Amino acid sequence: MTSSLPPPPLYPLLQEAPPDDRADEALPAFDGPRERLVRSGAQHLGDDDLLAVLLGTGCAAEPVQQLASRLLEEHAGLAGLALAGAPSLARTRGIGATKAARIAAAIELGRRAAHVVPPPTRIRSAEDVDALLRPRLAHLEAEHFVALALDARHRVIRELWISKGTMTACLVSVADVYRQVLREAAPAVLFVHNHPSGETEPSHDDLHLTRRLVEAADLLGLRVVDHVIVAREGFRSLRDSGLMPSHAIATSSFLRP
Repeated sequence: MTSSLPPPPLYPLLQEAPPDDRADEALPAFDGPRERLVRSGAQHLGDDDLLAVLLGTGCAAEPVQQLASRLLEEHAGLAGLALAGAPSLARTRGIGATKAARIAAAIELGRRAAHVVPPPTRIRSAEDVDALLRPRLAHLEAEHFVALALDARHRVIRELWISKGTMTACLVSVADVYRQVLREAAPAVLFVHNHPSGETEPSHDDLHLTRRLVEAADLLGLRVVDHVIVAREGFRSLRDSGLMPSHAIATSSFLRP
């Protein structure tokens, strides 16, 4: 008589194991800075956590959190990191060109976001000039000279970035300035430059250049509205400080149309 019992399993060790109540217990979820950012918001993370999220990965010898902490320590915090620049960061152990570019880009985006203001449709005061240009000029490590070509109502026609110099000086040709301004058919012009030192006190060269620019504008029939110096500590209007040539002050009032 043939048996009706099923044959024994060929691989008994692969049979389903008896249920284990512990299998239903969830493993603890990884709680890194990225997860905490998503859960609680970026404002609740420390500088090292935010930097770790930005870096994404560590290196062979250091996990990303440790790398972020060391980077901040070596550069004396965020302020030093912001001043380091991509080439310097790329030479830091564990960073490289890609991570350095990522950090530099994030710092620049943060800097711009902190100073986002709608450009004034009309320049009514030196404060308007400061709001328009200091966010882009104050942090630069070299002097830049900018001319704002203005229409008859002191609205900005165009920003003319005339010259780039060194940390302490910027050579400006009066002829080059007005060659560009005249292309815009602008009846008025306002000059701006930055001081990388952070101070707004005009130098003797600043005052001498302003006088030459005003004298040339008189010959061309243009109004020089002001010359504004911007820096990390604030701004200085030569017009408001009484440092513009006297005839320029009389003809450059912001209140004129």
